[in-house]
This record gives sequence, structure tokens and C-alpha cells, in this order.
Amino acid sequence: MNFDQRTQPSVKRRAGALLSALALSAAVTVSGVSTAKAAECENPDELTFAIIPTEETVAELQLYKPVTDRMAKLTGKKIQFFMPTSYASVVEGLLSKFVDVAVLGPYTYVIANSKDPNVEVFATYAKKKGHMQEEGPGYKAALISKKGSKFTSIESLKGSTLALADPGSTSGNLMPRVVFSKVVNMDIDKFFGKVIYSGSHELSAVAVLKGKVDAAFVATHRFDNVVNKGEAKLEDVNILWESKPIPQDPFVYRKPLCEDIKKNVRETFLGLDKEPGAKKFLANVKSNKFVPMSSEDYDIIRDLKAAKDARKKK
Repeated sequence: MNFDQRTQPSVKRRAGALLSALALSAAVTVSGVSTAKAAECENPDELTFAIIPTEETVAELQLYKPVTDRMAKLTGKKIQFFMPTSYASVVEGLLSKFVDVAVLGPYTYVIANSKDPNVEVFATYAKKKGHMQEEGPGYKAALISKKGSKFTSIESLKGSTLALADPGSTSGNLMPRVVFSKVVNMDIDKFFGKVIYSGSHELSAVAVLKGKVDAAFVATHRFDNVVNKGEAKLEDVNILWESKPIPQDPFVYRKPLCEDIKKNVRETFLGLDKEPGAKKFLANVKSNKFVPMSSEDYDIIRDLKAAKDARKKK
């Protein structure tokens, strides 16, 4: 009997067994990698939701209750509501993994995302037309002064007192320092006699109306809040300058959260207009619905930030 003929079936069997073993090993390895990847995502027992501060941040807890209830229902998680003291405190909460889902200002988002790409935007408001606010997922920075005052033009504001909202605000700090400074051909700290931070757009608007400051940069939709509370009318102010549209406040989450959690957080907001109990919330935030957003939608803010940073280095 030919040796090759005798041994061939045995060799084939061994080869087949080896291939089967390798295939099994590969399957186990792939399965192990998949399991490892799945295990890498974060699946906390509860989610912490935070918002940037407004004039009445404490009242926001009740305002957002339909949202947090819906998020709890869809994610199956307990939702904690974080009361911030500044824009920066929300960012620090995200970076430290204390906060999982948040509302940021556009500029604050860009800063947070540059520090940690895991801070990921997924949606924003589609605002209704308001008093100063235009319809859509954008808003403007507006320079206002009190009607009846001597401040009726940009030129008349030279040497006056200006209120900005917060160092982390897009329309209440970044736009004035980068874009408006080109209008007056100098840094706003040199153009205005005094520049202060009020803490919020609403407080800036009220400061103008009460004569505590001569002018302020406010977000158009934030000024509408003051009007809706009966503290002002659009005709009470002069609008001396407006910026180009800025994307609305981004809603973000931490990217390492498990995909099903992120999917349900997105659905919390993107499907909110179909939730009967959330109609009051949408009415309160003067929006028709939420729309999807991506990081690229905020590139205009990144360009502004880069310009501001370049000016600082000169």
C-alpha cells in the first residue's frame, strides 16, 4: 500500500480538525472582542442631566420634569437634575463624568468638545418665532440699549458701560469680542468704558432696562424670556446691532455611554413633540420640536473661537 494513500485520510482529518479549532478560536476571539467592546461602554444605574444657568435656574427643575420623566421611562434609568452655578460648572461635570446629559451654550460646547471629544452633540431646539427671536434652530446676538436713553447708535456707546452674560457664552461674550470688535475696529474693552459680566442674558437685559448698565449683548431668544415674564417689551429697547445666525444651544451626552442609552436619550428629545405631556415644555421653551445636530454644525463657533484665541496671542 502506498504510504501517501494510507496517510492522506489521517492527514486530512488532522488538517480539518486544526482548521475547525482555528475557526473556533477565531470565533471565540471575535466574540471576546465584541464582548470586551460591549463591556467598555458605560451603563450607569442613573443619569445626571444638567443645564447652563438662566435667571431662574431653580425653576427649571419643574420646567424640565416632562423631559426627565420621559428620559427615565425610555432609558429605564433614574434621572438626577444638576443645578449649575455657571457654564463652566456644567462642562466640568461632563469632563469629570459626573454629568451624563447636558444643555450647553454653543461656545461652551466647542470648548468642552475640544477638551474631550467624548462630549457629543445630538440635538437642539427648533425655535418658534418670538418677539426678537426668528424661527428655526438658530438665534442671534443683539446689542441693546434702553429706549429713550442717549445711546441710540453704536458710536454713542463709546466709553459707556456694557454687560456681557458669561465668559462661556457665545452671543454674550464670544460674538462681541470677535465679531463686534471688528465693527468698532478695536477690542470691546477699549471701546466701552467698563465691561461687566451679569451672569445671564436675562440679567443683562434687566440691567439695561433698569439703567444699571448702558448696553448689553443678549441672545435673541433669551431676551424673549424677559418679555414673556412681563419685565420688558421689545419696544423698550434699541437694537443697535445683530450678528449672523448662531446654532441654538446644543444638547449633548457623553459618548462612552452604551448605544441603547444614547439612542433613548436622543429619542427623549427628538420625539418630544409627539409626547402629549411635553407640549407645555415645548411652549415654555418657545420651540416647535427638537432637530438632530452634529459636531460639524458648530464649526462656525470653532472658527470664532480660533479667531478669538489668535487675537489673544497678538
